[in-house]
Formats: sequence, structure tokens, C-alpha cells
Amino acid sequence: MQWLKVIFAGFIEIIWVTGINTANSWWSWLFVLFVIALSFYLMISACKHLPVGTVYAVFVGIGAVGTVIVDIVFFGESFNIIKISLIILLVIGIMGLKLATEEGDE
Repeated sequence: MQWLKVIFAGFIEIIWVTGINTANSWWSWLFVLFVIALSFYLMISACKHLPVGTVYAVFVGIGAVGTVIVDIVFFGESFNIIKISLIILLVIGIMGLKLATEEGDE
């Protein structure tokens, strides 16, 4: 259940990072602030039961990969093999951290 919180918080991070880039009114900024608070609440809640370093790496990794993908798909960011290779390397690193976390740590 705690890892679901981390994954959900990571996906919410994609929303607020994109929201910071596109917010243009008080209501949109309030929404962004709410989503930031929700994302960090979920992450902090999960950190009470899981290793902080691994939680943070997974959280930031999901956000980074997701934000790059959103930029490519929705905002016309360039798509090249180096960028995709580095995203794949980041995902492999995140998966490695998760796999290296001992079950007793959870």
C-alpha cells in the first residue's frame, strides 16, 4: 500500500510540474498548490514506513520521466534517441533501487 502512495504521488508530481508551466490564473495556481500539497503528503506518509532515499528516488524518477514524456507528447519538445536512452537508464536505476530495498525495510 505504501508503494502505491509513492507511485500515485509521482504521477501527481507530473500534474503539478506541468501546472506550474501552464498556470495563468489564481484558480489554476490554487489548484497547483493543492496538488503539490497532496503529492508531498502522500510521499511523506509513505516515508514513515519505507526507506526515505528509495521513496524519494522513485518519486522524483516518476516525475522526471513523466514530465519529459508530457513535454514530448503535448508541448512539442524534441524527441531524440539520447533523451529516450537516458530516460530508460533512469527507469532502470529506479527499478534497481526498488529491487535492492530489502523486504525488512518495508
